[in-house]
Amino acid sequence: MRNMRQRYGQHFLVNQRVIEEITQAALRLKGAQMVEIGPGKGALTFALIAAGFTGFSAAEIDPEMIEFLNKNLPPQAGVKILEGDFTRLPPGALKNEPTGFVGNLPYVDAAAILDKALAFPQFYSAVFMFQKEQANRVQAAPGTEFYGPLSILSQARAQIKLLCNVGKGSFNPPPKVESAVLTFEKLPAPIVPPALWGRFAKVVRAAFLHRRKTLFNSLALCGYPKEKITAALAALSLPLTVRAEQVGLTQFVQLANAL
Repeated sequence: MRNMRQRYGQHFLVNQRVIEEITQAALRLKGAQMVEIGPGKGALTFALIAAGFTGFSAAEIDPEMIEFLNKNLPPQAGVKILEGDFTRLPPGALKNEPTGFVGNLPYVDAAAILDKALAFPQFYSAVFMFQKEQANRVQAAPGTEFYGPLSILSQARAQIKLLCNVGKGSFNPPPKVESAVLTFEKLPAPIVPPALWGRFAKVVRAAFLHRRKTLFNSLALCGYPKEKITAALAALSLPLTVRAEQVGLTQFVQLANAL
């Protein structure tokens, strides 16, 4: 294992307490199908197996880690290795059934991986580790420093809670930043109707594209007709001077409907 090259910027989780917390959260939230993302050397994978998980999938991009897992995972656990980038998995790679996701996400691709998991038609739950700042962005409330598209598009699809904070010393090699584990649960009912999601996501991203501008100006610069923006803001009792970071999730849903 010492000869393994550290590729793709991996920081391997070695803190057994954190591994246990993630495993127990995955047990509480598991769906019919479980998918681990980025198993690496398998610290979490072996813990999941020890906790009774069998027949789950593990998506890994690094060929060296895939070889290690194939050699070391117990065959009776029935873990299926999905080789390649999780964000590029074809639709048929996972069964169409309630699915729980778990993983220590790579910092660079964490937002894209989260989006892919939450967009899965049968998303049920997830337990993910993020860089601390990114975890703050996912949980952020309107009017706070980290509030933005990642906050809104995540909170529109799941109930999100902080499971635990994770120090640098919990990894080998230690990263330069702190981390945090968040849990995600399927909402009892959709906040955004599926037919509106495309428009909603487009409006949210456009609203924050020009952060120094007002919401009105940012949307106008993205091609939305000024008269429609004016009418939509008036209907929501929002002033023309309002900024995107001051607008809440339900207001963005209404704004997408109006535009």
